[in-house]
Amino acid sequence: MTTPDNASAEPAPVASQDWAAASRNPQYRAAVVDLLGALAYGELAAFERLAEDAKLAPSLADKAELAKMASAEFHHFERLRDRLSSIGAVPGEAMEPFVSALDGFHRQTAPSDWLEGLVKAYVGDSIASDFYREVATRLDSDTRDLVLGVLDDTGHASFAVEKVRAAIEADSRVGGRLALWARRLMGEALSQSQRVVADRDALSTMLVGGLADGFDLAEVGKMFSRITEAHTKRMAALGLAA
Repeated sequence: MTTPDNASAEPAPVASQDWAAASRNPQYRAAVVDLLGALAYGELAAFERLAEDAKLAPSLADKAELAKMASAEFHHFERLRDRLSSIGAVPGEAMEPFVSALDGFHRQTAPSDWLEGLVKAYVGDSIASDFYREVATRLDSDTRDLVLGVLDDTGHASFAVEKVRAAIEADSRVGGRLALWARRLMGEALSQSQRVVADRDALSTMLVGGLADGFDLAEVGKMFSRITEAHTKRMAALGLAA
């Protein structure tokens, strides 16, 4: 008796499926709800933080620029919230597991001035974006498009680089202080990312194998190495030592 060809066929990689197909796996669906919940709360927190940072801005032009960026972050949040609703999840419930960790990160890394706020947004947000982009490569096509879309640069990167480099040129002592600050942010951001993943079973399973095709513990280590390398390049763009 011959075995039909499709009986032994390997399941299609998640990354080649759309949401309708991939979400038939309840564990994958749970992982995506977690991922979108974490990302949605991150965008909401970014909106709040940028609005607060605008109060420290030294000029009206800087204040207006941050307000525009805050508006873009809130638009990203709305897209994620609407997506969670459309797939049958309750946005508030999806975000709630990540509130404590993200709020804790922001409490521990509260900037003391305008420049620290710029570096935090540039370094902290970029690390988070790198992490989510790494994960996105293993998601279904619909979810991947959404995640990459909300990670679009709001203009904060070039704005932060311009302002920080100008401040260092005006006073070289500023560079040493901001370099120490950025190193602290890097450590806290990576620790926070690892805690978030470890606390959510479906999300961690997706990262270390079983749901996201090809990921294993060794690959997760390589992922964090790539994130660290990208951080070093951003520090150089700021004119700071990593």
